[in-house]
Amino acid sequence: MRKQTFIQGAIILLAAGIINRLLGFVPRIMLPRIIGPEGVGLYQQGYPFFIVIITLITGGIPLAVAKLVAEAETEGRPERSSRILYTSLEFTVALGMIFLILCLVFAPWITNHILTDNRVYHTFVSMTPMIVIVAVSSVYRGYFQGKQNMIPSAASSIAETVIRIICVIWFSYLLLPKGIEFAAAGAMLGAMVGELIGMFVLLWQYVRHHKDPPKDIQPKGSLSGKVKILRPLLSLSIPVTASRLVGSISYLLESIVLMRSLAAAGIATAVATAQYGVLQGMIIPVLLLPGALTTSLAISLVPSLSEAAAGGNWTVVHSRLNQSLRLSLVTGAPFAVLMYVLAEPVCMLLYNSTEAAGMLKLMAPFALFIYIQAPLQAALQALNRPGQALMNTAAGAIIKITLIIALASRPEYGIYGGVTAICVNSMAVTLLHGYSVSRLLGYQMKPGDWFKTVAGMLLMGGAVLYAYRHLPFSDSLWLQFISSSLSGIVLYLVFMTCTGMIVWDQLHRIPFVRRWFRT
Repeated sequence: MRKQTFIQGAIILLAAGIINRLLGFVPRIMLPRIIGPEGVGLYQQGYPFFIVIITLITGGIPLAVAKLVAEAETEGRPERSSRILYTSLEFTVALGMIFLILCLVFAPWITNHILTDNRVYHTFVSMTPMIVIVAVSSVYRGYFQGKQNMIPSAASSIAETVIRIICVIWFSYLLLPKGIEFAAAGAMLGAMVGELIGMFVLLWQYVRHHKDPPKDIQPKGSLSGKVKILRPLLSLSIPVTASRLVGSISYLLESIVLMRSLAAAGIATAVATAQYGVLQGMIIPVLLLPGALTTSLAISLVPSLSEAAAGGNWTVVHSRLNQSLRLSLVTGAPFAVLMYVLAEPVCMLLYNSTEAAGMLKLMAPFALFIYIQAPLQAALQALNRPGQALMNTAAGAIIKITLIIALASRPEYGIYGGVTAICVNSMAVTLLHGYSVSRLLGYQMKPGDWFKTVAGMLLMGGAVLYAYRHLPFSDSLWLQFISSSLSGIVLYLVFMTCTGMIVWDQLHRIPFVRRWFRT
């Protein structure tokens, strides 16, 4: 089996992640055009419940499997790697089957009493097979990562994304004549087929790499032997699962509380479902699109800071953290400006409707907090303070749920009360992470960096607005959008370069860009 170095593996996963994020945006654009915001709302309502279940089953399993397999490979015991794989599969598949059956049995009650819109029933049932599929895939991904072979995971995720795009659009279109609830269920079936193909790619990769397996690769272990494997597996996975459950349960509570608050505000169920679909299926994905860079920065930051901290080199820790935060801020700012100033053109070009423009405009300035949150959280993890990051996230979740209940239930606010709560949550969690990092390291981001970035954003915003109104491309919305965006971005880059926020000679320090520069 081919192994990669840490950097090679990171590059492979990053490339796959960026490709998936860009490709994954295709159904986000097409689905609202086919089934409308209300259909998107039905499609989205089942996901938070599904994510909680998947987190319960597989939250920390891939990490635990990867760690145990890596240890076994280091010790030269491939047969133990195989036993870890088979034992993990037996455990997750059994657990997945239990939850699948429970979801099918209680689907009517869940969709009537928890998810507030009983039309989501068909979507919920269509979703349930993915529980077992994702459980199997997560174990194999952990196994290959433990073998230091990231290609199967990358190939699987890309195949899953491509097939999901085709099937989500195709199935929803085929079932649309039966009603939007069936069209939303068709979209979920398409997502399930994508997950199934992704699992098959992993299985094929496993078979391909084990044409001549050792004799004891088969699972012949006794019950006591499996318990010996399960014990460290669970001890490693349970803390990670518990940590991720906070975010998953927060997401589920957010969807339930928001829908119930909208109902309390006197908004009809169909309208509330459509508004929820606009928020979660159309606006949030646009805001998170630039997150591919900040996520990759966070991934590379953890080992980098860990190494420097272990050596007691706190100057390097401060320097690398400052570079990551500055890069996240400088690269995220133009996207925030474009989403604020050109909210209506963005929504018209993507969704052929300006219905979502108000929400996008309100959330755009707060997107900066989302972009710098990932490096701060990575710093806490690298400094062995994951518990602090968990507490900050939990505190933000409490603030968000409280504000949703207080604001979204009032008719004068409605869905915008929920949007405000999400914005405050992103700001609160980021500030809490920043405070925690500051206390640990005595680190403070330079105020001048913020002032320069805000000045650059204001300058860019004015240029974009002027260009959009005066450039002679009014007959083509695409040309008007692209030309005005480029005008503002060029001015922004010039300003940030003149103020020293962008130093082009230092780009060779950025991973995956340095190859284009002489070192």
